[in-house]
Amino acid sequence: MHHLFYLMGKSASGKDTIYQRLLEQFPQLRPMVLHTTRPRRAGEQEGKTYFFISDEQLAEMSAADRFIEMRTYHTKKGDWTYCTAKDSINLASGSYLGIGTPESCEKLRDHFGAERVIPIYIEVEDGLRLQRALDRERAQETPNYVEMCRRFLTDSQDFAEENLARAGITRRFANLDLADCIAEIAAFIRLRLSV
Repeated sequence: MHHLFYLMGKSASGKDTIYQRLLEQFPQLRPMVLHTTRPRRAGEQEGKTYFFISDEQLAEMSAADRFIEMRTYHTKKGDWTYCTAKDSINLASGSYLGIGTPESCEKLRDHFGAERVIPIYIEVEDGLRLQRALDRERAQETPNYVEMCRRFLTDSQDFAEENLARAGITRRFANLDLADCIAEIAAFIRLRLSV
């Protein structure tokens, strides 16, 4: 049976780096690429990081019922929407690795079945996350500290314990040391791929 291994973690938990390293370790896993109306950050690639779409394209795709799930964040720079397109995942032909939130995980589990969507939750202490977020934002061409703070505060609600429970999270992976965390998650995935 093919699975969708779904990484989740608050902002600056390291999930993007972990995602990339896991894709390198597991070439048989296909990347799940979301659509978003958010502006592209430095280093992000069209079709690899996200499919960057306009509000008009979002409305057209939504009207055509092309999404499994969609969530909009009200940011200081406007509304940013993230969506999972129905045609972006084909579990009949292989396993995938994705990134999202407990809310999106819950909707994907409803769509594909709980036995096929495997949640992987990455935890980092809040002070360390805040420092990582600040370092990342400083590296941007135009830092947006207000948005960084909004995301940090919103995570408290999005990743509340009841949301984690609804998403089916039963195991947590602490990202205190990146290499150790990746090794632990890789062992977790390897075990499920062998079934």
